[in-house]
Amino acid sequence: MTAQLPHPTQLPAEMPSPCSAEPRRNELPVLGQAPRERADAARNRIRLLDAATQLVREHGAQNVTMEAVADAACVGKGTLFRRFGDREGLMLALLEHAEEEYQRGYLLGPPPLGPGAEPLERLDAFGAATIRHLLCSMDLYLAADACASRRYTVPGGVLRVTHVAMLLRQAGAVGDVELVAQTLAGYLDPALVNHLRTQRGMSLERLEAGWRELVARAVAPLSPS
Repeated sequence: MTAQLPHPTQLPAEMPSPCSAEPRRNELPVLGQAPRERADAARNRIRLLDAATQLVREHGAQNVTMEAVADAACVGKGTLFRRFGDREGLMLALLEHAEEEYQRGYLLGPPPLGPGAEPLERLDAFGAATIRHLLCSMDLYLAADACASRRYTVPGGVLRVTHVAMLLRQAGAVGDVELVAQTLAGYLDPALVNHLRTQRGMSLERLEAGWRELVARAVAPLSPS
């Protein structure tokens, strides 16, 4: 049975003015349902993510401090730490925010990236889309990757591995598909993509061709011994 893939977090299309005063409203959980996020806590989270996103655009992720984010969002620094834990936690939350549209594309979007195309076509399109997405948000990815222990548990990365494994199975790949998917996802590691693109000077076209070659090898039938 194929595990149901999680959907990206839905965020409001319009953000309120960071420093606007709004009345607080408490929401009580409905009996038998998981408790909903309190309204003022949800507003604070949106303010913080919006402020942090703007600061990253203006100054680069490596130059954004927790204090600057709290000041820009007009909330106490303690609120920021309680919500995200630490700077790496904030960067990871920003990544989830940045990945919303990207995830929607390969989970629900039109083919060949989304459902409706053959598995190999989707795998090829997925690699190209992921490489381009990483390059567009590389500064943020590298900042969030500072904590090595979280590298393989970031929700977006886990979802990518799950998606690749599903498509490999649909394409008829044999062997330990989970390990093959993890290996393929390693090619899409932000630090590696950044190294190949900026330090080795490899073109986008070469990186995408490399992905297609790896996928073709992963689903090729085993040669008789």
